[in-house]
Amino acid sequence: MVKLSEATVAAFQRDGAVLVKGLWADWVEDLRAGVARNMAEPGPYAAENLKPGEAGRFFDDYCNWQRIPEFERVIKGSDVAEVAAALMQSERVQMFHDHVLVKEPGTAKPTPWHSDGPYYFVQGAQTVSFWSPLDRVTQASLRCVAGSHLWEKDVLPTRWLAETAFYPNPDAYMPVPDPDAEGMRVLEWEMEPGDAVAFHYRTLHGARGNEAGARRRAFSLRLLGEDARYVERPGRTSPPYPDHGMVAGQRLREDWFPVLRG
Repeated sequence: MVKLSEATVAAFQRDGAVLVKGLWADWVEDLRAGVARNMAEPGPYAAENLKPGEAGRFFDDYCNWQRIPEFERVIKGSDVAEVAAALMQSERVQMFHDHVLVKEPGTAKPTPWHSDGPYYFVQGAQTVSFWSPLDRVTQASLRCVAGSHLWEKDVLPTRWLAETAFYPNPDAYMPVPDPDAEGMRVLEWEMEPGDAVAFHYRTLHGARGNEAGARRRAFSLRLLGEDARYVERPGRTSPPYPDHGMVAGQRLREDWFPVLRG
C-alpha cells in the first residue's frame, strides 16, 4: 500500500507537483506489456511528434485503457485511486483517460512546455495526473513549474508539431513562458521504473529530449475529483470524445468515465 505523508499532500496543494515513489513499482511489467501492445496496435489518436529529418522517435497515444487489458488491471488493481484521493483531497475519484509517451534513444526533441487543462473539456481544482517512467530516467524526466497551477490565467495551448494556437482565441490565454530563462522554480526528479510524478492539470510542465542510450517509456493516468465538471471550449478538445452529450456544469458521464472511488 502506497502511503502519502501530510507533507507530500501539502506540497502537492502548494506546488502542483510531487514525486510519489514506487506508485506502480509492482506493476511495471504490466505497464511495459501494455505499452508494447499499444505501440503494436495504435489507437485512433496515436501520433508521431517529430518533423521530417528530426532524429529518433516520439510516439504518443491516449484513451486506450478499455481495449488494453494491462492498463485496465493497473488502473483498477493498484493504489492509484487512493493516492489520487489523498492528493486532491477528494473522496470521489473518477477516471478521465490514459496516455502513453515513448521517446526512443537519440530523440533530441523536448516535450514543449504546456499545461494540460486548457486542452481538456473539464475544469476543477481537484484534478491529478500521474506520469510514470517504465525505464530509469536521469535526463528525460518530467519537469514541472512549481505553483503554476495557481496562476490566474491558463497557458496558451498549442499544436506541438505546427506550433500554432490550439483554439481560435489565443488572447484568452497567457503566452507560453520559458521557465529556465525566466528563473522559475522547476521541479525535476531522477526516477526509477514505477515512480510517478503527480501533477495538477493546470501545472506547466515539459520534458527534456532523450539523448541517452536507453528508451524512455512513460505511462500517464488522468483522474478527476469531486468538483470537476464538463466545460465548453472554443473548439475540438484533446482528447476529443465526440458525441458525448454532456452540458456545461455537469459531472462527466460515468458510463464513459467510471468512478474508481467514492
